Amino acid sequence: MVLAATFAGLSVFVAMVAIAFQPVLLVVAVPFGVVTYFMWYQASGRLGRRIYRGVERQARTTDRGGFGAGPREDWDPRSERFRGAVGSGADERTRRTAPRTTDGPTEREARQVLEVGPEADEGDVRRAYREKVKEVHPDTPDGDEERFKKVAAAYERLAED
Repeated sequence: MVLAATFAGLSVFVAMVAIAFQPVLLVVAVPFGVVTYFMWYQASGRLGRRIYRGVERQARTTDRGGFGAGPREDWDPRSERFRGAVGSGADERTRRTAPRTTDGPTEREARQVLEVGPEADEGDVRRAYREKVKEVHPDTPDGDEERFKKVAAAYERLAED
């Protein structure tokens, strides 16, 4: 919005100078005005909403599925991402995490693999993981790839909690 306001001020200034002194400067003022309008249109979020409506309309008219089948259900045109306003919280977006699958060890199994107790904190888990990895890494003489994968999965399980 700040850039759009700057262009708006520049457009008004050039237009006033053109009217007062040199009408040929209107050739410069008009493109600045057009750029100002498009910047404001995008920064206010109206461009995102218009595109979204077009995608929804196209999705309703086509029932072919596949790529481009339609809008995502969780998209909200009023969200911070599409507002574009300064200070709207767009920089403080939260990161989405994938839903946890049941693949991999349970917390109890992970603690058994890493040989840590339930009272172990994050540092203890990290130290135990590093020690286990040194023992079972496939590049070591007595390393085992399957055990290495189990240790890595156990650490991932305990690190995500």
